Amino acid sequence: MIAQRQVVFWLVALILVVTGLYVLRDMLLPFVAGLALAYLLDPLADRLERLGLNRLWATLLILGIFILVFIVALVLLVPIVANQLAAFIGKLPETVSRLQQLAAEQGGTLLERLGGPAVLQDVQQSLGDVVSEGARWLGTFLQSLWSGGQAIVNVFALLVVTPVVAFYLLIDWDRMIATLDSWLPRRHAPTVRQLAREMDGAIAGFIRGQALVCIILGTFYAVGLSLIGLNFGALIGLGAGLISFIPYVGSLTGLVLSVGVAIVQFWPDYIMIGATLAIFFAGQFFEGNILSPKLVGHAVGLHPVWLMFALFAFGSLFGFVGLLLAVPIAAALGVLARFAVRQYLASSLYDEGMPPPPRPETDA
Repeated sequence: MIAQRQVVFWLVALILVVTGLYVLRDMLLPFVAGLALAYLLDPLADRLERLGLNRLWATLLILGIFILVFIVALVLLVPIVANQLAAFIGKLPETVSRLQQLAAEQGGTLLERLGGPAVLQDVQQSLGDVVSEGARWLGTFLQSLWSGGQAIVNVFALLVVTPVVAFYLLIDWDRMIATLDSWLPRRHAPTVRQLAREMDGAIAGFIRGQALVCIILGTFYAVGLSLIGLNFGALIGLGAGLISFIPYVGSLTGLVLSVGVAIVQFWPDYIMIGATLAIFFAGQFFEGNILSPKLVGHAVGLHPVWLMFALFAFGSLFGFVGLLLAVPIAAALGVLARFAVRQYLASSLYDEGMPPPPRPETDA
């Protein structure tokens, strides 16, 4: 009966939390962002405390440096990204039309041999339909994210509220953790603490490591594509690096966009098109063999398919807030799922109905 009451209690608590997130999703972004920022910076604050700074001064120093770096990055990057984004959107129809034309010119002879002019026309129509459908899907997805974040506050309020929330949470972080620990049911406190440590390791390992991977890859792609003179190279490179936290999606998206732009810009210069491909292949090799093993590691426990599902599902349900919550929740659910499997394998349900193991023979 006690176990049943606990299960009912936690299920009701989970339903209330999910319902609250869904109802309040239009105003949660600055608070969730502040919570995420405080979580990421807490280890640094703890380290400064061990060096002799009190918590208040450590928090002020960390947030001050973070805000300064963020403002400098905005000042340097926003004009470049805004200009290239406006130019890219303006030239997108022309780029797509040119790609269709090149595809028809290069593959037209083969298609006419296979089925005549009708097949060529059908392929051109199909390419146009695929591109239009992809653009429509991307627009719908971005609109859902924007609508999830637009209703809360404007960008100025977000930039003001998030540091304030992070400041207060970072000061009281250790006290909040101790309070939550005191609320745990005493009988199950060791198990809950162990699960919390596993969740923290999975979340921190992925977020902190993958954030560095995204920054390094975005810088590498942006610099590399800009050096070969690719139009919108900085925009494509930074975008590919930014969404590299979704496994394979960032690199694949950047590869498709950059090669498409390179074909339109450089055709028939195969060397420059090959250089564009080489930049992304080098980035993938660098990420797979050096960055991810060193910065993220193999013990995070987030399968790429599960991570992609969580990002798209939570992004669709909760907008940009969902994207911030997707990785922590996915990591926590993964830890709970592995714990449930361990409990099942250690229980009588696993080997129910099996004959008992034979007793060892003893000499009379």
